[in-house]
Amino acid sequence: MTERFLLRDAELPDGRRADVRVRDGRVADIAPSVPREAGEEVVECGGGALLPGLVDHHLHLHALAAARRSARCGPPDVADRAGLAAALAAAVPDRHGWVRGTGYHESVAGDLTSAALDALDARRPVRVQHRSGAMWMLNTRAARAVRLDEADHPGIERDAAGAPTGRIWRADAWLRSRLPSAAPPDLAGVGRELARLGVTAVTDATPELSAEALASIAAARRDGTLPQRVHLLGAPLGASDGEGRWTPGPWKIVLADSGLPAFDDLTERIRAAHAAGRPVAVHAVTREALVLLLAALRAAGPVPGDRIEHAALVPPELTGEIAALGAAVVTQPGFLADRGDDYARDVPAEDRPDLYRCRSLAAAGIPVALSSDAPYGPLDPWAVIAAAVRRETPDGRVLNPAERLPPRAALDACLAPPDDPGGPPRRLRPGGPADLVLLRHGLDATLAEPGADAVRLTASGRIIYQSFG
Repeated sequence: MTERFLLRDAELPDGRRADVRVRDGRVADIAPSVPREAGEEVVECGGGALLPGLVDHHLHLHALAAARRSARCGPPDVADRAGLAAALAAAVPDRHGWVRGTGYHESVAGDLTSAALDALDARRPVRVQHRSGAMWMLNTRAARAVRLDEADHPGIERDAAGAPTGRIWRADAWLRSRLPSAAPPDLAGVGRELARLGVTAVTDATPELSAEALASIAAARRDGTLPQRVHLLGAPLGASDGEGRWTPGPWKIVLADSGLPAFDDLTERIRAAHAAGRPVAVHAVTREALVLLLAALRAAGPVPGDRIEHAALVPPELTGEIAALGAAVVTQPGFLADRGDDYARDVPAEDRPDLYRCRSLAAAGIPVALSSDAPYGPLDPWAVIAAAVRRETPDGRVLNPAERLPPRAALDACLAPPDDPGGPPRRLRPGGPADLVLLRHGLDATLAEPGADAVRLTASGRIIYQSFG
């Protein structure tokens, strides 16, 4: 798409109106009036806000692409057992005959074991992912196909007699190795959707990325089907920069809810990453995981760039320690808008104030970045911003209003560069990269009612999305 264009009468982040010229992938001019050059496309902005492109600091590219071709098996699409049965019956299997479902939650039909899934669909091999992304549930045909009864992976759940139940925790790579061979899903649709939402850079938080996954991301960046810049937490230690197609970020470590590692083991993993020149990005959802992580970071010695992923529950007495360690928090308040009613029902009342803290962390001097965790959380960054500002559940309850962020602070938490989450927001400047998003309306009006239709144009060196409606 267009690499040379003039944005006329845009509202800059400081409220001034200006013309902005883009040439050869960079911002060439910013001035109250910039004359049009011959052959230059002109976009009349009408006072719409012009910002740096948004950054999603934590998502999962291939899982997001795979979810688009999977049966939806949980709320809000599926609410009960009958709905789940209908969703599986309507699911189109892949070329190997497998059915893949995503988004399941126990509120639909309780714990899904092989026997429970067989009652819904025993004709085909079926695997269903929990909405947390932490667990897969297999029916009997699927369990036999992956030889679950012969396996010794620690994530395989077993009944009192030692037989596999069909539920597997934190075993994505192991399960993938036993499934029929398949290339990583195409990322073109994900790239288009991110561009439509104004996202020009992402951090993929998938751990232990395979060589095939790395090659898939590099190829999508090379051919332009994934126009966003990509920062990878799951790139192996010692990995190169993907020929300039992606950059290695902090090294991802998952503290699984189903079984925390030994303190010494975690400390050594952190030290190994630091010795390889990589900070760490540690998945910590529970209070126990956070306490363990902070102790291990303290023992290993923190380095600039260390980050805590999710920090879903942060007791106030730990904020000072997080600040002292210098770690950033990359969190997802979008979960409050997506499943906050479940939290209000299932999380003990004394713990609810600790859910997805934002404002108190920032006030303590902790860098805070917002992200989606898509496909496990809502992808739309404008919905994430709204959730950080409002903290409303689907039924309108407010969870800990003291943690609300001011609208501009919530936006800024989506504007820091991928390698500095929670750091200073990027700014438009002559000579800087043409990494831009043009909104339909001024900034204050947009932030008053942020929505997925806010974006009129997105550029990442060139125009990658433009709405003419």
